[in-house]
Amino acid sequence: MIDKLEYFIALARERHFARAADELGISQPTLSAAIRQLEDQLGVVLVNRGSRFQGLTPEGQRVLEWARRIVGDARTMREEMRAARKGLSGHIRLAAIPTTLAMVPRITAPFQQKHPDVTFSVLSVNSLQILSLLENLEIDAGLTYLENEPLGRVTSVPLHAERYHLITAKNGPLADRESVTWKEVADVRLCLLTPDMQNRRIINHHFAEVGVTARPTLESNSMIVLFSHVRTGRWCSIMPRNVALSFGFQDEVRAISIVDPAPHHLVGLVATHREPFTPLVSALLHEARILAEQGLE
Repeated sequence: MIDKLEYFIALARERHFARAADELGISQPTLSAAIRQLEDQLGVVLVNRGSRFQGLTPEGQRVLEWARRIVGDARTMREEMRAARKGLSGHIRLAAIPTTLAMVPRITAPFQQKHPDVTFSVLSVNSLQILSLLENLEIDAGLTYLENEPLGRVTSVPLHAERYHLITAKNGPLADRESVTWKEVADVRLCLLTPDMQNRRIINHHFAEVGVTARPTLESNSMIVLFSHVRTGRWCSIMPRNVALSFGFQDEVRAISIVDPAPHHLVGLVATHREPFTPLVSALLHEARILAEQGLE
């Protein structure tokens, strides 16, 4: 039953039998047979079928909620038993919005020092993708904004208040200023994150608050790409100061406070709320709380 529920979750996520089978490492007939067997066991039709996958039935949507819960509990049980036998080990899957990538080592490094048998993978995605990945059990935790947009049923640990700065080359536009306004920033050549990023939606909102519109001449979903263009002296960007400093080129750029308004936005670690957490997620949340108590500049 657990295997069949895992197959069902993969099918619901991929919305395509062949892609789901490929992800699971099984044949498409094996997947189809497992879904049929699950339907027979439960006595309901889960999937609308035609020449292709046509979505889940209402019963399928409800079973999907149960499947995620049951599979999540089964994974927690396996991890607890492994931790009881061998100590904390395994793999943690993290996802982070681009502006939080610089803080990831502040969690992973001390965690790995305490638990050397734990490995990590880190994805850079947008905030909506983090929630989807959590819901589909594809990641264990995410670093994202805690305000502005609904998070759903998650446990969160606030880590840092993001404050925006104009990042410009030492000889770039407005480099001689101690602070600038959002209206002034709108008049310089900007490179910004793509519109699917919550950071960009927040920035657009602050421009709209003062009656202007940002028209960047370059967009990317990578902070490295943005910072590289700032260093040419032809572009400026808008980033949290700690992100800009993490690239290590303080002698080449300036971070200038943006005021009028001067907002801040809370970011932190989120994990799907469940009791109990897996040992790995529980230890990760503990590490995040230690970091929060220390304060993150």
